[in-house]
Amino acid sequence: QDYYGKELQKSEDLKTNACITSARPLPKVVRDALERVHEEVVARYYGCGLVIPECLSSCRILDLGSGSGRDCYLLSQLVGEQGHVTGIDMTESQVEVAKKHIAYHMDKFGYRKPNVDFLHGYMEKLSDARLADESYDIVISNCVINLAPDKRTVLQEAFRVLKPGGEMYFSDVYANQHLSETVRKHRVLWGECLAGALYWRDLYSIAEEVGFSPPCLVTASPISIGNKELEGIIGNCRFVSATFRLFKVPGGSRAGPGQVIYNGGIVGHEQELVFDANFTFKEGEVVDVDAEMAAILRSSRFAEEFLIQAGRANTTAPQGCCC
Repeated sequence: QDYYGKELQKSEDLKTNACITSARPLPKVVRDALERVHEEVVARYYGCGLVIPECLSSCRILDLGSGSGRDCYLLSQLVGEQGHVTGIDMTESQVEVAKKHIAYHMDKFGYRKPNVDFLHGYMEKLSDARLADESYDIVISNCVINLAPDKRTVLQEAFRVLKPGGEMYFSDVYANQHLSETVRKHRVLWGECLAGALYWRDLYSIAEEVGFSPPCLVTASPISIGNKELEGIIGNCRFVSATFRLFKVPGGSRAGPGQVIYNGGIVGHEQELVFDANFTFKEGEVVDVDAEMAAILRSSRFAEEFLIQAGRANTTAPQGCCC
């Protein structure tokens, strides 16, 4: 709270490159939406990359660690006036910045009533903020779960508030080994999203324990620290910024492998949908998928965008959506 509320006043105040890792190229609809976000909201933003999943029309979205609200105001435009976006953050000064600009954005978007709200609270304690079970289609998070000491509880709470078939789509920082106590207790490295980074293998075990489908890796890129003093403290540990998607797949949705055809109906992804590192769906093309991916597509908001047929996937189809 102190680091993000007092020490950092703008994105240029960050002391490493961890929070400014570039993501994959953005669709034009997202670039245009970003240009309509208030300059103060953008200036007070400290996330890594951009966490904008596809197929968002009329969805209810929860942003964990929403900060100044940049991603929320982006998503507000993509879900439309019939959708809704809730942002929750533990730093009161950041929430105040986000709230201050609600009227500005609703007027700019041409909405008659706000489709965003911002809450001061903790992502480990969503029930304290009165967020109900199975109330959201999507939970997003942009480089903040590493700031939570209890990451299992964060994923448990996200799972709880997601509707069946819902998705957790999030970027975060991961380490290639378990971090030393010296690194984990370093104040600046914690604030810069490095000291709290999860050993990447632990994400897979925690997701399984909570009840999510196996993590689907979307993108990943190495992080350069850009600070000699901090590099000396970190030693030979390496970090990566990665985006994963987890799905709350209902038990009855798993019915073996299949073949799917994308109908090209998702705005900004009409020709092809890059779902994750293993699966890219081109309009009208038959793709063999394993049982896990078939269940995800069948039970999620993507169901209406695909023709899904049961059938044996060929031997060259990726097995599982992990990469």
